[in-house]
Amino acid sequence: MIIVLKSNVSPEEENAVVEEIKKLGYQPHVMHGVARTVIGAIGDEHSHCDLDVLNAWPQVESVTPVQKRHKLVSREAHPQDSTVNAGGAIVGGKKIQVMAGPCSVESEEQLMKTAHAVKAAGAGMLRGGAFKPRTSPYEFQGLGEEGLKLLAKAREETGLPIVTELLSQDQAGLVAEYADMLQIGTRNAQNFQLIIAAAKTGKPVLLKRGMSMRIMEWLLAGEYVLANRNPNLLFCERGIRTFEDYTRNTLDLSAVAIVKAESHCPIVVDPSQGCGKASLVCSMCRGAVAMGADALLIEVHPNPAEAMSDAAQQIDLDGFAALMEELRPIAESAGREL
Repeated sequence: MIIVLKSNVSPEEENAVVEEIKKLGYQPHVMHGVARTVIGAIGDEHSHCDLDVLNAWPQVESVTPVQKRHKLVSREAHPQDSTVNAGGAIVGGKKIQVMAGPCSVESEEQLMKTAHAVKAAGAGMLRGGAFKPRTSPYEFQGLGEEGLKLLAKAREETGLPIVTELLSQDQAGLVAEYADMLQIGTRNAQNFQLIIAAAKTGKPVLLKRGMSMRIMEWLLAGEYVLANRNPNLLFCERGIRTFEDYTRNTLDLSAVAIVKAESHCPIVVDPSQGCGKASLVCSMCRGAVAMGADALLIEVHPNPAEAMSDAAQQIDLDGFAALMEELRPIAESAGREL
């Protein structure tokens, strides 16, 4: 059930509704908007008391049953678009955030050179992998905590908030100590205990779509974040595995429109993983911006040919600067800005 409170409701009046929801056997999840407060009440409506009684409360505007399984991420729960604040970078507003940086943090020189370059070109966040999930155990696995420390140093020098991936529940506290946004990668998109651990840190969670995941499964995976009292969820389309092998993955730009229709949470597009070819990244970015993506996650390296992971899909520093200039008029035509 979704309970919408009237505007200008006092904290005491809001708390009274929350306590009543608990008494009736439901778990309340409070979402504060600009003009309204919405409370999602999670529970079995067949075995618990009817929440329609709250319609009689003077501070309650409406009580509506939710039919979708993804209750909290749905627009039924929160009709307006949500925004997420990651270290001062707002994702979901008029500005399209660009999160750029190397696939893997390889050295201080590599990271700092990239961080300063993407900042100068207009990026709003720095991405970089400290822990890398690799198909082969013999490939570079990342620098671990040393990589996190380098990311933190890059943030100190540039002011760019950090987004980086965590691979296990045990890493949640450590990664949250350094990062402004926690990334759940495609291989862990249905690792629900990891998603819960990330949510419980309170940091924004960027949930990538699993490589063979249906959109409804993806939305339900995101529900674990909001259900654990963390409203800061972002979905990230990064390509799915299909029969096509010309590209590394098939970037599903239709997912942007679908998630926009189904959910209030921001949607991010990763064109680098999405196609696996640097030559296609610019085209995919143009399409993502035109489709209404709230942010782009782009892999950038000072010398892609020497990259220790995913060399083929990373663009160089000059290429990234040119891409940003190319995207600005497209963003403006869509009523957005970079």
